[in-house]
Amino acid sequence: MRARIKAWRAGLSPKAMASAAEAIAGHGLGFLPPLQPVTVVSAFAPMADELRIWPLLRRLSADGVRLALPVVQGKGLPLMFRAWAPGDAMDSGVWGIAEPKADKAVVEPDILLLPLLAFDRQGWRLGYGGGFYDRTLEGLRARKPVMAVGLGYDEQEVDVVPRLGYDQRLDWVLTPSGPRQFRD
Repeated sequence: MRARIKAWRAGLSPKAMASAAEAIAGHGLGFLPPLQPVTVVSAFAPMADELRIWPLLRRLSADGVRLALPVVQGKGLPLMFRAWAPGDAMDSGVWGIAEPKADKAVVEPDILLLPLLAFDRQGWRLGYGGGFYDRTLEGLRARKPVMAVGLGYDEQEVDVVPRLGYDQRLDWVLTPSGPRQFRD
C-alpha cells in the first residue's frame, strides 16, 4: 500500500500539487473549535511529494496562530517540537527533513497536523512505518487533550488501513475537498 500511494503521489503534476495546497489553505482550521492565543499547532515540513502545506502555515501564522515543527530525537523516541514561523532559518534533520534550529523554544502542541500516506473512514492513518507520530500522540494524549489532524489528498483514502495495537487514531483529516471528522 505504501509503495502504491508513493507512486501515485510521485505522478502528480506541480500544478495539481499547487492547487491542492491552495485548497487546503483555503479551508484553514475553521472546522476546529476556536483557537486560543496559547494554542500551539504543530505541522511538518513536507518531504518530496507530500502535500505542500506551506500556504496553510502562512495563513495560520498571519492569523496569529503559534506554530511548531517536529524534530526527530532518535529511533524509538517520540518527536520533540520547536517553535517555528514562516521565514525562520531551518536545519536539515533526519532524512533531510527541514526542522527548526536548536535555539528555538521547545513547545508542546495542542493540535498536530500530521503527514500521511493513507487514511480510512475510521480515522486510521498509514505513515511511513517508524511510529514517530504514534509514540508522540500516545504521550501527549496521556498528559492532555490534543487534536490529531491528518493532511493529505482525497485520493489517499483507502477502505482499511492496516494497523497495530500502538497506532493512534486521527480526530480529523483535511483534504483539498474539505475536513472529515472521525467519531466512535
